[in-house]
Amino acid sequence: MNMFKSVKATTVKEYLESIPADRKDTILFLHDFIQKISPTFKSHFAANMLGYWSFPYKGYKKEMLERPIISLANQKNYISLYVCSIENSEYLAEKNKSKLGKVSVWKSCIRFKKLEDLNLPELKKVLEKAAKSPGLV
Repeated sequence: MNMFKSVKATTVKEYLESIPADRKDTILFLHDFIQKISPTFKSHFAANMLGYWSFPYKGYKKEMLERPIISLANQKNYISLYVCSIENSEYLAEKNKSKLGKVSVWKSCIRFKKLEDLNLPELKKVLEKAAKSPGLV
């Protein structure tokens, strides 16, 4: 089963236009929410999702790639928010999962079905930490 919602977009604008109506308001809200937290969180289209701020990393084939620190994706059955940042050797998302609301968290990925499931004040704190000291994964 494919968990990713395939999108034919190549730009942020095309990606946002491709979001289904039942999730559009949530994705647009989070897109603005993320960018307001830090001026460094400029959005770009990255691997079938929205990416914010990037860092270089070595891929499994030893090639240098750019990976977003924060990513937002419309998946088949939920919305994913990735926070690729660590604090004291722990993923920020996983470290704070009990405070983030009615969500599922594994390492850097926060999964949820609707905006009301997220504890936005706590999510803001996690994203602010990622912006200030991106101890990168």
